[in-house]
Amino acid sequence: MTYDVIFSAIGDPTRRSVLEALRHQPMTVGMLAKQMPVSRPAVSQHLKVLRNAELVTVTPRGTANEYALNKKGLEDIRGWLDGMWDDALEAFKSHVEQKPKSKPRRKK
Repeated sequence: MTYDVIFSAIGDPTRRSVLEALRHQPMTVGMLAKQMPVSRPAVSQHLKVLRNAELVTVTPRGTANEYALNKKGLEDIRGWLDGMWDDALEAFKSHVEQKPKSKPRRKK
């Protein structure tokens, strides 16, 4: 899995809304469709993209499928982002700790 797939998946505002809704509890497509400004088939397509990005899981429940956040997929992307943030903070720390060069004094 590449991070491109994950970032592409979360780049869509509807898919982010789906993830937010699943944050609170697992839901079926029908439950999600009631909360979204898109049709039930559109919700299914968004869930397919999120599944391919390994950001949600699906569990059969009788005649319906229940979708839930995949914490492992979210941890993977968080780890990558944390690494980027750590590098940025380390670079900032190095910059701040450098001795400032003394400026030549002007004669009046």
